[in-house]
Amino acid sequence: MTEGLVRSVLFMPASNPRAIDKARTLTCDVAVFDLEDSVAPDMKAEARAAAVEAVRGGGFGPRLAVRVNALDTPWGSDDLDALAGTPVEIIVAPKVEDARDVAELGSRLPTGTALWAMIETPRALFNLDALCGVDGALTALMFGTNDLTAALGCQSVPDREPLKPWLAATVAAARAHGLQVVDGVFNRLNDAVGFAGECDQGRLYGFDGKSLIHPGQIAIANATFCPTDDEVAHAMTLVAAFADPAAVGRGAIRVGGGMVERLHLTAAEALLRRHDACSRTPD
Repeated sequence: MTEGLVRSVLFMPASNPRAIDKARTLTCDVAVFDLEDSVAPDMKAEARAAAVEAVRGGGFGPRLAVRVNALDTPWGSDDLDALAGTPVEIIVAPKVEDARDVAELGSRLPTGTALWAMIETPRALFNLDALCGVDGALTALMFGTNDLTAALGCQSVPDREPLKPWLAATVAAARAHGLQVVDGVFNRLNDAVGFAGECDQGRLYGFDGKSLIHPGQIAIANATFCPTDDEVAHAMTLVAAFADPAAVGRGAIRVGGGMVERLHLTAAEALLRRHDACSRTPD
């Protein structure tokens, strides 16, 4: 299964040769060659062929993913057939709604390829636990902001107030099943402040990273979804405190004027592992 940082997951149309070529040098954690929303129906076959060629050719800095069309469209099955036998690391599946969808997709993945499921419909929201619980290749959930907003009929507002329950539910489902979870896209390309704020919100809710629609968003996402210097310093203090011989056998100890438990040590160790991974990855 594919593992690693998912701070920045950049979508780019597979029908755009310049975008594919540019992806070779980008510092996003994952580059997603899109065969779905960003590709017109009359360009689907051409985009599919381009994605397959790019995956087979290799030479990319980011890890590679391909977003296929849904299996209930005229193109989804052909997308999966074309990717069979390629070294694609991740297949992103749109509009996954239930455990049956996950099982069917998992049965058709190339060997060793991970499945990421996009949560984009109201029905998916009420099937999160079941679809996450399917044994197989599913390793991550992606929150589909635009499609979900449209399907719910709610308004798109800067603080994402109507989506907050579903942001939290998606993170909770992912964590319950040991999956990574990636926040949705931010559409306003000229609003760096707004984008940074939404990244902060995503991290607050527990997301591991952000879906992106432009390379200009990479640096902010990479920085936001790495631990801060203060967080690292605090985590190191906790680890050192529990390593003290006086803490042996104790479930809770006093650190910095407060009480901390072993669960805080576990969280601190996880944060330091993430910091180490960020430190070894180009920004």
